[in-house]
Amino acid sequence: MPATIAHAVPADLDALSRLFDAYRQFYGQQADVEAARDWLRNRLRFGESKVIVARQGGDIVGFAQLYPSFSSVRMARSWILNDLFVLPATRRQGVARALLDAAAGFAREDGAGVISLETGRGNEAARATYRAAGWSEDDTQWYSLALK
Repeated sequence: MPATIAHAVPADLDALSRLFDAYRQFYGQQADVEAARDWLRNRLRFGESKVIVARQGGDIVGFAQLYPSFSSVRMARSWILNDLFVLPATRRQGVARALLDAAAGFAREDGAGVISLETGRGNEAARATYRAAGWSEDDTQWYSLALK
């Protein structure tokens, strides 16, 4: 079943918090759904991040969280795709790619000059997904997708 992609809304907070907590656990953090919920609620409430969600059958199965920044060299806004997570049961179904494409589309519509992310060299599955989506890899472990 293909995923439906949309910007997160307040009603998504509980389900999104559980996914965000799972994402943090993937990176070795202790489980804390309440703290994850507070973090997300504050980022969204104060406009400090944008969250894009992927739904299948009404359930949120993945998300991408972007933080705003600026590129002095380009003299343009930029976005950092800081968090990308897809539930293990729905991986290899195009969900991550749909989230990457939606994040790039959002940044492009926002007038950004670049969108970037970072992942470890050992995360081969993610690196392959980013390259397949047109992102460029460099020696600093940063990937970027030129929007203009």
